[in-house]
Amino acid sequence: MKNENQTKKSILDKTITTREVIFMFFVVLCLSPLISPPIALLMGLIIAQFIGHPYLNLNHKATHILLQVSVVGLGFGMNVNSALKAGKEGIVLTIASIIGTILIGIFLGKILKIEEKISYLIATGTAICGGSAIAAISPVIKANEKQISVALGTIFILNSIALVAFPYIGHYLNLSETQFGMWCAIAIHDTSSVVGAAGKYGSQALEVATTVKLARALWIIPIAFLSTFVFKNKDTKIKIPYFIGLFILAMMANTYLPFVQNFSHYITEFAKATLTLTLFLIGCGLSRKVLVSVGYKPLIEGIVLWIIISISTLLAVLTWV
Repeated sequence: MKNENQTKKSILDKTITTREVIFMFFVVLCLSPLISPPIALLMGLIIAQFIGHPYLNLNHKATHILLQVSVVGLGFGMNVNSALKAGKEGIVLTIASIIGTILIGIFLGKILKIEEKISYLIATGTAICGGSAIAAISPVIKANEKQISVALGTIFILNSIALVAFPYIGHYLNLSETQFGMWCAIAIHDTSSVVGAAGKYGSQALEVATTVKLARALWIIPIAFLSTFVFKNKDTKIKIPYFIGLFILAMMANTYLPFVQNFSHYITEFAKATLTLTLFLIGCGLSRKVLVSVGYKPLIEGIVLWIIISISTLLAVLTWV
């Protein structure tokens, strides 16, 4: 009996070791130029469903840090003047879409009888910048772990679809790189998926999308302040996304410091690799348990909001840009 238990333990240890080796192989593969962001996300989803993430407890923190590193690194490939122009063009769409999305989300939540905090997190995540907004708003409204998981699961499922579908739709509609960059920055929830989709479309699309998305992310601050009054939690501290400031500094360095331009290309290539890895890890986090825990009502709210913001933004972009 003792030998049998030892044999079982040995087999289990071997399985765990094998899983870790497979996982690390895909991590290294994602850091190479062979894998695109959509493929990385797909590989992560396959790992989540059939093998399992060996370091799932560290996944959220890892994706959070890697996304910030990626965004700052991409700043070294951008020009301040072009970014200001893109940000200025997108400001009206940004304000209108954020306010409209949150109000519609709250309304849908009441109709579908979704928990108030879950509905609010989905609405703010859709309106501003996906997982980053949910991470910033959830402590302000004192959301519990399950409420946060449901909101994040909803956003990440739709992000996965958008990352693959948007470039194809953009090419089908013959959108310019500026139009596509503006559209995906507003209509795709999470910064990682926005950058992944825009990067696949073209370098100008990437510049426009990243700038507009990060300008949009600044709205986390006023929305977080507003949330303290809506949910009557005035004593809660608000976390300001400092990496946006680092992104601006990186962009300024690339524009005004000639010596930085000599190696900025290497930094941006590294940033694209870490972004691909980020999307792989996001996919690895979407296990069956996460997908099932979302439920159909929050998913309906997320899909309806996503369709509304996607179509309205596309029409606005085609009309004005």
